[in-house]
Amino acid sequence: MPIYIPSSFGLCCRSLPSQLSATKGIQPALLLTLINTMDQNLRFSVHTLETADNSSSSVGFSPSGSPVSLQDSHSFQPGLYHSPDQTYTSHINPAAGNVDELELRLRELEAAMLGSDQDFEEFDVSSSWDGYGPEDINQENDEFRIMEELTSRGDLKQALLACAKAIAENKLTTAEQEQLISMARPLVSVSGEPAQRLGAYMLEGLAARIYESGSIIYKTLKCKEPTSGELLSYMLLLYEACPYFKFGYLSANGAIAEATKNEDRIHIVDFQIAQGGQWVTLIQALAARPGGPPKLRITGIDDPRNNYARGGGLNIVGRRLEMLAESCKVPFEFHGVPVSGSDIQIEHLGVRPGEALAVNCAFVLHHMPDESVDPRNHRDRLLRLIKSLSPKVVTLVEQEANVNTALFFHRFQEAFSYYSAMFESIDATLERDHRERINIEKHCLAGEIVNIIACEGTEREERHELLGKWKTRFRMAGFSPYPLSSYVNATIKTLLENYCDRYRLQERDGALFLGWMNRDLVSSCAWK
Repeated sequence: MPIYIPSSFGLCCRSLPSQLSATKGIQPALLLTLINTMDQNLRFSVHTLETADNSSSSVGFSPSGSPVSLQDSHSFQPGLYHSPDQTYTSHINPAAGNVDELELRLRELEAAMLGSDQDFEEFDVSSSWDGYGPEDINQENDEFRIMEELTSRGDLKQALLACAKAIAENKLTTAEQEQLISMARPLVSVSGEPAQRLGAYMLEGLAARIYESGSIIYKTLKCKEPTSGELLSYMLLLYEACPYFKFGYLSANGAIAEATKNEDRIHIVDFQIAQGGQWVTLIQALAARPGGPPKLRITGIDDPRNNYARGGGLNIVGRRLEMLAESCKVPFEFHGVPVSGSDIQIEHLGVRPGEALAVNCAFVLHHMPDESVDPRNHRDRLLRLIKSLSPKVVTLVEQEANVNTALFFHRFQEAFSYYSAMFESIDATLERDHRERINIEKHCLAGEIVNIIACEGTEREERHELLGKWKTRFRMAGFSPYPLSSYVNATIKTLLENYCDRYRLQERDGALFLGWMNRDLVSSCAWK
């Protein structure tokens, strides 16, 4: 789930209660600057997107909280939920069957998932399966009788679960599985209720799973993203509509600011820097630090496959952050590491003696293969590597979903529960027929949903775990919890006052949880 776009979106983040000033810890002035710049002072100019590599940047900063205008910072966007700026090269390599037929079906699946700029009608890829005749389908199977009952009364959730269960049990022929999916299609719509919209993508995930084409669809969705300007506008709308990303980056930046408040040399290692936007507000906050700013060095790691969404290499991120730091009079150095997280070695990080090290793991660790996928277990290996560097603080922000090692049917149920809450929260802000809402869900969420449902093994890159599992991993690597700042907690509560009252913030067991009604969606904690 990740977004790296700081922006005000017209929200007013109120001042902290005056009684908090007496609390020990991070300086109130520094945190207030961090909060204000996170939610009030930073605006992006979308019209500069087409001049990413050679346009100039103009930044105005005032520690008193006056407006800041940041031109040409459009590339500061997520890596959300599913890290939507990841791109891939796709090659069709069917293991068996008629190649032309499979490619035709994959193209039609792709068309169903991607749609067109002018047409947002309900998905229907059943035409790609018309090679099967009635003789291929045993209509007397109980599954068809049950599905007829469910569709007749409009029970979408149970219809989706019935399709998933039939595919999981694998007792039906491929044609019969396809027929079940076709029977459920009238219940879904990309412009309907939240469950109907989610159901449209989940059905496509099931269809892709039947032909083991999920990874192809997933990669195609990623590498055929809209233009950078369009994608930015979708991300800005998602960032505005939901507080999940502000919550994650604000809590992480607050933990880093607290842990390094007395340091004059700070080194941040970001394991998925993407567009680098998370650090804009921190640089501006450090510029307002009493006694002057520290020397800041950022090592930004990112998979080279993300260059497409960024419009180039990590030098673009470094150049923009350097310009911002210079305008804020913060001594700054940037080091880009174009390496996949699974391939990171200690020599990539360039740790230097005398620097306070902070490591940021926001919406990234769930992409690392663990022991269930790769015997090298990069997920735990990376944590042990980080611990060996003796960091002052390590931040962890992740989606609160259990879809890593769960068997397919239980994973499908969990995905439905998780994304139902996500789609409902979007619905609370954006109108049902909002054209850009359809684009947000299609380009920012659909690929992740398909990957979770349709893919297995190394092809399934979306492997979220619950915080309890992350805690076990961190403790096994030798970490101990780092308390989150009370200032940050209070400010996030204030931030949520600008959103629907169905959002829920809880602090328990040393972590913060942001959820929608009774469903946790994002967790944040820190370690040392």
